[in-house]
Amino acid sequence: MSSLMEAVRAGRTPEVVSLLDEMTDAERRSLLPELKALRKELRAAPWEADARRAYPPLYAAGVACQTGAAAVAAWIAAADMRWSQTSPALLLRILGDRSPEWLADLTHRLAERPASSGVPYELMSGLVRLSGCPVPTTDAYVRGWMGHLGWAWRQGGTLLDRLRRDPHLPELVAALFETSDIGGQLEWPHGDGPDTWTGALARLTAEGVLDRKVMVDACVSRLLRGGTNTELRVFLRLLKLLDLEPDEVRERTGDWLALASDAVSPVASHAQSVLAALALDSELTTRQLAEMSDAVLFRTEKKLVRAQLVLLGKVLTRDTATVDELLPVVAQAFGHEDSDVQERALKLAERHLKKLESAEVRGELAVAAEQLIPALRARAAQLLGSTPAAPEPLVYEEILPPAPQPARLAPAPVSAVEVAEEVGAALASEPGVAAFERVLDGLVRHAFHDREGLLEALGPVVARRWWNDADSPDGPYRGGRFNRSDFAVSTAADGLDLLLAALCEKVPLGTLHRFVQHGSTARECGHTALARAFAARLWEVAYRLRTEPLPFLLSTPMWSTGLLEPDELVDRLDEYRRLGSRVSEADFAQALLRVRCSDRAASKRAAERAAALGTAEGTRLADWLSASGLAAPRTGRQISGNRILLECGELLALQEDFPAEFRPLGRPVSGVRERSYCYHWSEGIRQHWLALLPERRELVAVRLLPDLSAGAVHDERGAAAVLPLLAESGGEAGEAVHLGLAYGLGARHSEDRLAAVDALLILAARGQLDAARLGADLGQLVRRGAVKPLRLAESARTAAATGANTSIWEMLRHTLPVLLAELAVGGSDSGSAASARGLGELLAVAAESAERCGARGEIPHLAQAADRRGSSRLVSQARRLRSALALEVAA
Repeated sequence: MSSLMEAVRAGRTPEVVSLLDEMTDAERRSLLPELKALRKELRAAPWEADARRAYPPLYAAGVACQTGAAAVAAWIAAADMRWSQTSPALLLRILGDRSPEWLADLTHRLAERPASSGVPYELMSGLVRLSGCPVPTTDAYVRGWMGHLGWAWRQGGTLLDRLRRDPHLPELVAALFETSDIGGQLEWPHGDGPDTWTGALARLTAEGVLDRKVMVDACVSRLLRGGTNTELRVFLRLLKLLDLEPDEVRERTGDWLALASDAVSPVASHAQSVLAALALDSELTTRQLAEMSDAVLFRTEKKLVRAQLVLLGKVLTRDTATVDELLPVVAQAFGHEDSDVQERALKLAERHLKKLESAEVRGELAVAAEQLIPALRARAAQLLGSTPAAPEPLVYEEILPPAPQPARLAPAPVSAVEVAEEVGAALASEPGVAAFERVLDGLVRHAFHDREGLLEALGPVVARRWWNDADSPDGPYRGGRFNRSDFAVSTAADGLDLLLAALCEKVPLGTLHRFVQHGSTARECGHTALARAFAARLWEVAYRLRTEPLPFLLSTPMWSTGLLEPDELVDRLDEYRRLGSRVSEADFAQALLRVRCSDRAASKRAAERAAALGTAEGTRLADWLSASGLAAPRTGRQISGNRILLECGELLALQEDFPAEFRPLGRPVSGVRERSYCYHWSEGIRQHWLALLPERRELVAVRLLPDLSAGAVHDERGAAAVLPLLAESGGEAGEAVHLGLAYGLGARHSEDRLAAVDALLILAARGQLDAARLGADLGQLVRRGAVKPLRLAESARTAAATGANTSIWEMLRHTLPVLLAELAVGGSDSGSAASARGLGELLAVAAESAERCGARGEIPHLAQAADRRGSSRLVSQARRLRSALALEVAA
């Protein structure tokens, strides 16, 4: 080994640099193969002491020995060299003897690397200085420059002072506006003073250091390019700090029009205010104002639309000659989704209609008025002197998205290779009920028929599993997790790992036997009953794989919801009898919970066939089918703070003749419990819990209620993802399902609310939605402050937009009386105040749904709300709903 390589391995960077200084270019090049070999060696264990010691001198030596600029750039920016901690000053010293042209080439190659490469700005700026080349304006260089200036506060002075001293200021500032996603970095530090980017750039522009026209054009151009609110906020602030002169504003009228039309809301609002000032100063033509209004009135932001109507009102009042051209523009707001905006637009038209001379324009207004809500439409017809079209008899038919249909499970994989492929896929991502059950059945079948062939096919799959690594702290040779008494199967992947490890004999037989005999000793939580039942079958199957393999599973469902047809289960028991195989208790218990009992004719036929088998399991199945499975448990409500939860009574049918790990499913459930540690973090396991009891979803829902309520009360994320699966499951959709759905509709996070809307639509499409019960639950939850009315209004509006207007109306028809009664008595507690906020939005959704589905009748306490003084959102929407419910139906 050469003296240089010894010094590199020893980490003696100064000695390495000294040796390199004495070498010729040819001698340096000859060392490259050894340096590359060492680099490859260090990649295998980059964090060990030898590697950390060798990396800094290796980094420097590689830079010195490479001759091409491309090769040096690749070496410097390599990911494995990023943490070498070699100073940019040392690299500049090493590269200092190269030609300016070569250095310029290297500079631009480094600058063109992505910012994530971590090339130090000090190195790139030093190369610019050495080579005298033009400063790069790439993403990496600009971000590095900004970061360097930001961290230079430690040297004293303000950002403004540091910018003044920069020799490349104009070029780099211009590049700021062309760099994507730079807004967040420009906002630090916050504020507008001389030590902030916006404040410093505005001051430099005012002093003439930066060209004012260039800066204004750059700001406006950046806003026109678009982006997120966060990205554009800083450029908008800078534009305001530049304080444009009237001439600068006027010459960019076209830009303001474009921004008012298409920009994000804060930018559009600023452009709207600029254009409003121009319009009121007669600097904007009527045609330009009409074009602007066409675009702004089409936007969804009510604040912008209201401001535009105010502007149009001012212009119409000041200049009556604009009426013929601007009133048709006002009429565009007749079709706005918000009825308050429609009413504002109609009032504006009422004030100026007498000035209208054109009959053609009056006709346009009459046509546009057909878009108004019914109450305003009649008013507009009277105003315009037109005869409203006779309403056609309203026969509303609710059109709902089709309900998802259960998928029939495909047969188990026919070959061991197929089983291995599907096992690998199931371990890589949550497999779902159907895929998991197929894989499970496939493992059991092939282990029974060809254990050795299955193990050979599974070789690549199990090779890298945590339990198969002898050097891992979790590995079997160091007392891995399977050997711990508190190990719990908390995901489908855990279950598959358990079976694979048992098949490969990586779990002691005593461990498997202990779990089968005594169950899990893992800490209990609200999901324990479901988790233990799910795991029990897997532990028993794992034990049987080692002792007495099963020919197949009795409990493999036929449908994706977990359902098993009774005739199929009888056929499987008959095959077990023929083979002389001993039934697994947990597998048979799971099969009983899954067998379909709702089809009484099929159950009766299957019960007769089961009884004729002459086996204990056949008799047990016949009794189960004859008794129609599980009876519905008794439930009652419990109050916990502002939450409403449920308690569930005992189910004796699950306490008798079921294995011990299944009996907790039939024990009483208390909704009010102390928050305790829960290891069931995976949302994916919930679908498997539902498949435990595919005809008794209420038993699952009552145990998930605390989680679902936390999404609304504690703003937790993700719990409502199970709601569509609950809606697709079987059995009665009772109190627990509807109360859980109510919490989901009021969840904090939009994805949870969308999941709840999906569940509502599925229940409605299946004819299982009890809108009265759901609405009453929502009324109580909103009144107590557990559900915020604005969140509920958003969910209801989303569901109504799919066509579920009747369902939403029936729901809100039972929600609103509770809240309106609270409003009428003027409750002052925190729950009452919370329910009053957003009530106007709920009334708006209810009014819209009532108008569309033709609802009629009365809502208790609605009249008092509609008779209140003022024009608040609550009052206006209460009046709208009262009018909609009182409209006469055409004969």
